Amino acid sequence: MQSDYPERFERDVGCSEAEWLGWMPRALGAHAWRREGSRITVDIPPGALDIAWEPLPERRIALLRMQRLKVVFAFRGLDADQRRTFMKPFDLSLQRGGG
Repeated sequence: MQSDYPERFERDVGCSEAEWLGWMPRALGAHAWRREGSRITVDIPPGALDIAWEPLPERRIALLRMQRLKVVFAFRGLDADQRRTFMKPFDLSLQRGGG
């Protein structure tokens, strides 16, 4: 998790598009959302969040190959506290492994 979430930021996410889409229902929780191609719009009253993604070249480490996505988050009509309130559970739901 980050301490601050600007109105627009990008992430390099290690997953396939199918994995990403499979995570979205849990990550977005009770918020209404709709998908159009490689974009999701999430209703977060009084504003919204647009999430867009595109494939990146796979990451290779020795014999390991990892699919990656460039994910762009763009908030509209939400202040810093509202962005943080939404992103904290979103990020927690996407945490995997690690120590």
